[in-house]
Amino acid sequence: MDAYLIVGNTHTRKSSIARSLSGCFNRSLRDIQLQGGRAPLRLYARAGAVQETRKTPEEFIAEVPRTRCTALLCCLLPTAHPNERQLFPDAQTYIERFEAAGWHIRAIAVLGQNSGGLRGPRLRQFPMAPTAPINQTASEVRAFFGWV
Repeated sequence: MDAYLIVGNTHTRKSSIARSLSGCFNRSLRDIQLQGGRAPLRLYARAGAVQETRKTPEEFIAEVPRTRCTALLCCLLPTAHPNERQLFPDAQTYIERFEAAGWHIRAIAVLGQNSGGLRGPRLRQFPMAPTAPINQTASEVRAFFGWV
């Protein structure tokens, strides 16, 4: 499973970017063309932070393969759910569990200032995302992900 992640606090436009990139409303399967003419991804796109939709890492890991997708686009909060930190942990914990399940994290787009301590070569921060025109941020994230 190839995973493309959008991380950001509340009101950083995570869901809007996910919808702009995929055309999904809440959760949908979409074909996404990659740059370079490779075969399109069969993408499961899920708007809304996973923690806010009250899915534990294990529940989400079980949900995704049932869609018969080859890739995933989802949103995460950088910090744990404020009311249920153990059940719905921070982005780093979700990512660790995704990798333990054999998923390949292809790219992490961080919207706004709070990366939740995430670091690495597959991460790019978009600090102006909360105030920049949405189509500009979506275009930049699309290019970062390597999508047409």
